[in-house]
Amino acid sequence: MPRTALASERGRRQSPLAVKARAPPFIAPACRGRGVGGGGGFGTFLGWRLSAMAANEGEGSSPLLRKNEHRYHPGCPACDHDRRKDLQTGMPYKEFLYVWMICLTTAIPISSLFPFLYFMIRDLHIAERTEDIGFYAGFVGAAFMFGRCLTSTIWGIAADRIGRKPVVIFGVFSVVIFNALFGLSVTYWMAIATRFLLGALNGLLGPMKAYAIEVCRPEHEALALSLVSTAWGIGLIIGPALGGYLALPAEKYPNIFSPDSLFGRFPYFLPCLCTSVFAAAVLISCIWMPETLHKHKVNENGNQSVESLEAHLIEPKEKVDQSNSSDTKKSLFKNWPLMSSIIVYCVFSFHDMAYTEVFSLWAESDRTYGGLSLSSEDVGQTLAITGSSLLVYQLFLYPRINRVLGPIKSSQIAAGLCIPILFAYPYMTYLSEPGLSIILNIASVIKNNLGVTIITGTFILQNNAVPQDQRGAANGLAMTGMSFFKAVAPAGAGIVFSWAQKRQHAFFFPGDQMVFFLLNIIELLGLLLTFKFFLAVPDKSDSN
Repeated sequence: MPRTALASERGRRQSPLAVKARAPPFIAPACRGRGVGGGGGFGTFLGWRLSAMAANEGEGSSPLLRKNEHRYHPGCPACDHDRRKDLQTGMPYKEFLYVWMICLTTAIPISSLFPFLYFMIRDLHIAERTEDIGFYAGFVGAAFMFGRCLTSTIWGIAADRIGRKPVVIFGVFSVVIFNALFGLSVTYWMAIATRFLLGALNGLLGPMKAYAIEVCRPEHEALALSLVSTAWGIGLIIGPALGGYLALPAEKYPNIFSPDSLFGRFPYFLPCLCTSVFAAAVLISCIWMPETLHKHKVNENGNQSVESLEAHLIEPKEKVDQSNSSDTKKSLFKNWPLMSSIIVYCVFSFHDMAYTEVFSLWAESDRTYGGLSLSSEDVGQTLAITGSSLLVYQLFLYPRINRVLGPIKSSQIAAGLCIPILFAYPYMTYLSEPGLSIILNIASVIKNNLGVTIITGTFILQNNAVPQDQRGAANGLAMTGMSFFKAVAPAGAGIVFSWAQKRQHAFFFPGDQMVFFLLNIIELLGLLLTFKFFLAVPDKSDSN
């Protein structure tokens, strides 16, 4: 056959689509001279893979959807959600609303009791003397965190086994029941038991951090995680406000609530009931909450084999380094930059929880014992103003401070400034209104914002100390340690506060001056641990 006729015959047999599938322009230069497009097994396999992708593109279908089609299993609710997520181009507002409401539900009960805890212990008649109120109040404040410390890991495992949605629904249901029962407590041990069960059965925080990332596309993950901390900040505003304004309603609002009414016989039930009603509304809305845990075995190896071979041609060095990193990962317990940052995080968390417990007890105790004789409404208002300032500070001021100073330097400066502020607290008892309220609110706002600077800085160090695929386990380890220290802190602070009130005429730091002195010792210890002899700074290359 003549050469021109042979060329014409070949051109007639090969359609443009076949030519496109046979030699894609973006891969042809990389394949020349390497034997990839030849008759070897790898070249045949890769050629078939690229031909199929090109053919699908020519038929008008989306290559991304066709590539991910094998991930979707019929009857799996998580696969249905992943399909919708892949098709969605905007922000998942409905799923973000679930994250925000559920995190708010678990944040409000933690802080709502502090404005009225002193008066609740007084009315339960468990303390024989006024000086002993702080001792018993400390164990009530510690019961929630102690329960969460024991079960947080269990709830995380359950969320990975049975799904995020069942764990979330059960956790919100526990808030509805046990938070209301806490407000109905008629004995000290009933208050301890209900707070402990509220913490032990409320395993929402860990699963919600995982859920926040799973419901959105990668470009929205940072916003999803910020919703968790933002909801926590708003809970610090709403919780103390509810506890301060709605506790003892028969005394504060006698025209609305009579002493013989339900809220008169149970003076601390109204703020707890409001929280439970909100949790009940969230519980009903969780019926339509999408599940993100797959109900089938995900074959990740099969999905990655072809893509890893293709990517090796385009970015060989980067992919080889990434595959080798899985064999050389550090154990979390041998990763000293991580462990040192977790230890610093736990020390400052212990200090913050002890300060929160002491602040309410000190502000509401009588002036004869070195307190301020404030009402629960006054304390709730102060905590609500402080919580509002935290929200503004986290959103607008802290990012700029961290950008200029970095997490370590900003934490050191904040810890150093906290020490003189804490030394000034006991001397506020010599002030009178309105100067007392102004100075107290200013000091509370500054102290708590400095504490947030330290905690956020240590959190950044923790995430920079591990690769991305180890951050979940690292955060879980930090959460367990933090819960333990926050469980010990209220009990220890209550015992020290009760002891200090019995030594009003001592020579060395009498009365509440000893309490704030010990808080400063813990703050100073945390400050010393932020320097290089203890706190190791991770290399940026280790966290990429």
